[in-house]
Amino acid sequence: MDPGARVNCKEAELVAFLRDAAFRVAGSPRPHLSMPRPRLSLPGRKSSPRASPAWLPAARGWQRRRPRLREPQAWTPGWTRRRRGGCDGTQWNPLTLESAKQLIADGNKEELQKCFGARMEFGTAGLRAAMGTGISYMNDLTIIQTTQGFCRYLEKQFSDLKQRGVVISFDARAHPPSGGNSKRFARLAATTFITQGIPVYLFSGITPTPFVPYTVLHLKLCAGIMITASHNPKQDNGYKVYWDNGAQITSPHDKGISQAIEENLEPWPQAWDDSLINGSPLLHDPSASINKSYFEDLKKYCFHRSVNRETKLKFVHTSVHGVGHEFVQSAFKAFGFAPPEAVPEQKDPDPEFPTVKYPNPEEGKGVLTLSFALADKTKAKIVLANDPDADRLAVAEKQDSGEWRVFSGNELGALLGWWLFTSWKEKNQDHSALKDLYMLSSTVSSKILRAIALKEGFHFEETLTGFKWMGNRAKQLIDQGKNVLFAFEEAIGYMCCPFVLDKDGVSAAVISAELASFLATKNLSLSQQLKAIYVEYGYHITKASYFICHDQGTIKKLFENLRNFDGKNNYPKTCGRFEISGIRDLTTGYDDSQPDKKAVLPTSKSSQMITFTFANGGVATMRTSGTEPKIKYYSELCAPPGNSDPEQLKKELNELVSAIEEHFFQPQKYNLQPKAE
Repeated sequence: MDPGARVNCKEAELVAFLRDAAFRVAGSPRPHLSMPRPRLSLPGRKSSPRASPAWLPAARGWQRRRPRLREPQAWTPGWTRRRRGGCDGTQWNPLTLESAKQLIADGNKEELQKCFGARMEFGTAGLRAAMGTGISYMNDLTIIQTTQGFCRYLEKQFSDLKQRGVVISFDARAHPPSGGNSKRFARLAATTFITQGIPVYLFSGITPTPFVPYTVLHLKLCAGIMITASHNPKQDNGYKVYWDNGAQITSPHDKGISQAIEENLEPWPQAWDDSLINGSPLLHDPSASINKSYFEDLKKYCFHRSVNRETKLKFVHTSVHGVGHEFVQSAFKAFGFAPPEAVPEQKDPDPEFPTVKYPNPEEGKGVLTLSFALADKTKAKIVLANDPDADRLAVAEKQDSGEWRVFSGNELGALLGWWLFTSWKEKNQDHSALKDLYMLSSTVSSKILRAIALKEGFHFEETLTGFKWMGNRAKQLIDQGKNVLFAFEEAIGYMCCPFVLDKDGVSAAVISAELASFLATKNLSLSQQLKAIYVEYGYHITKASYFICHDQGTIKKLFENLRNFDGKNNYPKTCGRFEISGIRDLTTGYDDSQPDKKAVLPTSKSSQMITFTFANGGVATMRTSGTEPKIKYYSELCAPPGNSDPEQLKKELNELVSAIEEHFFQPQKYNLQPKAE
């Protein structure tokens, strides 16, 4: 093979050339290794200036002028000149290669900067970005580099990695323009581990995300990887990581993995050839055994099989073009139900998500239009909707008025928490067991579980936002001999069965169905039971929404304005007519409710999060999203039992939210885009 053409055999070898070209197009010199990498700011993606990777060729003799653009074939990267083996010229992705070459030929400096200006940052949520060309996007190269770093990090952490291995699965996402798809990425990740002698349990077909943490625990593996972007737009994909405890990783693992990725950017020999794993004794398909064991374990959380078998209540289920259909069908069978009616246009995986604007049931009625139509046709009263990777669940109920009510994540959290405790109590008459019973929710979720726990005598704990915190805390409690009955977050995520230490939309769907069926025997609806919960434990009225902002600088200005509202280091004392009685800032670590003014929950300077407590009993949190270009807010007004005027509470909360939007968000000043109705 002509050494001068070696640039064509691996995408990694193109990166140095492409970054050279980007600077030539811009008319500026290529940076030396000691110079910071240009900063790239993209929606929903963190990036930081870093030194160029060590494997980029040194910039010896670079002319400080704008040279003529050269074709890739005329240029050979430095490390290829040093290392000539392990390249057969057939494994690179031709679509991303041609895309990059076209950008150079077009002189598109802006797009080249987006593609190659900064590497995706690996965090506790792993990676999530659009699929496309360059180190800023999800593609074959960045999957290989990420997995190489993760592999080396695991080797340092687990001496028995080659005995235990890892699990990898994937959803149905695909991006034809770049040739990227979840199954391809999963196979490349598996290839990385297997070439290092590490066993891989690679699912042969699509699975829900919760099957990965389940497999980690069930097979006692060292780690798990799920290739998914959950409910993100269709062009996105992601790389989600679980530790050997079955929970998502937390710091400092993210920093250690990120550093290991930077140290292992050059693709290893055979990294691109996923055909190598076919027939390997290190490759295992856990699909059949895990399917069987998962649904056997799920049966233990069925409390009223005879009711399920005989119920006249009908259900409609949608997987929103994702992976959930066959798994929810199996869950219903495990609980003795007849199968739910599946929305035919949405039951099969389709990476284009053709029937919805956003493939996210959390967005409400707009995603559920087809489900409502089928339910009306079949006279079904309950709609169950999973997001595309089936780790979240939305529930809607037909009201007597003929309208459909979509329950918020907090409302369904109240219903499921009440149901799981009620079912547990029927089986455990010994009240001493309450001392070891726990429920968890995130700090931005409703405090309804706290109210139930106070009255019933079990423990409630609050964690930071996200199931990485609840999953890890649940594992700590379980290891101490405690019983973690339930955990939830307002973003329609529920952990109903502790054999999965993450949100699980499959188990939540069938447990919600059993709850509805049981209530039907009492002539009660979900809405009526929710009202009964609020009457008994106190109304908890919530409202949450978001503004879209793609500019990280604007977001920082907004939050810094809140920290210096009435002068330097002075938080606001009022919001419109509402008096503020407490402030907690988990970005800076400030909490004025603590004697030392230091927050008890962990803090993070990399994300923005401020909670305001109001004199009227309201609580509101403003925070940035880790995966989307959103500034979110969560508000709640809690009333003690006996306050039976929910409409007045809703009116008060709506006025509070309006004041927060006007005085704290200031959407006109910061050019924020409100949530689309």
